[in-house]
Amino acid sequence: MFNRDSFHRDVVQKLVTPVIAAPMFLISGPDLVVATCRAGAIGAFPAPNCRTPGQLDQWLTEIRTRLDEARTQGESPAPWALNLITHSSNERLSADIELLAKHKPPIVITALGSPAPVIEAVHAYGGIVVADVVSIALARKAVAAGADGLACVSAGAGGHTGHLSPFAFVSGVREFFSGLVIIGGGIGDGWGVAGAIAAGADLVYVGTRFLATEESMAPRAYKEMVVEHGADDLVVTAAITGANASWLRPSLEANGIDISNAHPAGHAPNYNAAGNVQRRWRDIWAAGQGIEIIDAVTPAAAVVETLSAEYRAASERLFARTAGPQSR
Repeated sequence: MFNRDSFHRDVVQKLVTPVIAAPMFLISGPDLVVATCRAGAIGAFPAPNCRTPGQLDQWLTEIRTRLDEARTQGESPAPWALNLITHSSNERLSADIELLAKHKPPIVITALGSPAPVIEAVHAYGGIVVADVVSIALARKAVAAGADGLACVSAGAGGHTGHLSPFAFVSGVREFFSGLVIIGGGIGDGWGVAGAIAAGADLVYVGTRFLATEESMAPRAYKEMVVEHGADDLVVTAAITGANASWLRPSLEANGIDISNAHPAGHAPNYNAAGNVQRRWRDIWAAGQGIEIIDAVTPAAAVVETLSAEYRAASERLFARTAGPQSR
């Protein structure tokens, strides 16, 4: 049975900063996962970034091998996470689940469906299951299904986004759940990470900040667009995929999409690793509100180092404020 106190002692307290590089569709791959883990934060990627179960097997083997090599060199890389789509339209889910027992990802994050299909397989080898949720109602369902943790995707997140503020989300979840809570949405620096931890989260999703890294799989032009634009250049619309998502306005315009006349996409969700869903996300670029502070494309290790320094500074500032006369 998952023990949050043990997870904090064995994992969270050993990270240089309590951050997960959020699994980003078509962005996160082995290079970004390994670089993030070696730098001291949790690396993650979504299984649909691999077009076939065979390619997923190769990526998982590569990640494990490279992290094992780092350990033989005296390093202590952070754990890594695999994101699985458990929506009923994911025709290869059973094949992906079969790979869990072989590769044993320490953390499995389920999205767009119940975590129930993977819980038995992941718990069998000692891993933990975190359910990606965008509402309090879905959080309650995931807890009832047996999830060890919740990844609460809030307003400000890139790609498919939530509607609740991170602070409202974490406080609402803590009313009924004492397990692992990850919060994400518009958090791009260590100051925001500290705020989320102070509010009750255990870990924080940081996505867009890692999109603009040397190791991400985003095209160079995509990274440069993130560097050159800010939060005012984002558009949240359901017109592209049928669900609200946060897009870069210049990318929409470059693809001839007039958002003022766009209507919600009239197709059913489809989360297979191939086909139109890949093309939509490949051609039209998403970003979250953490974009505002990104001014250069840097190595992932530099991002983790900066997040860690900002987090420590924010923690010291909070301690100084709470250690004043009113606390004595």
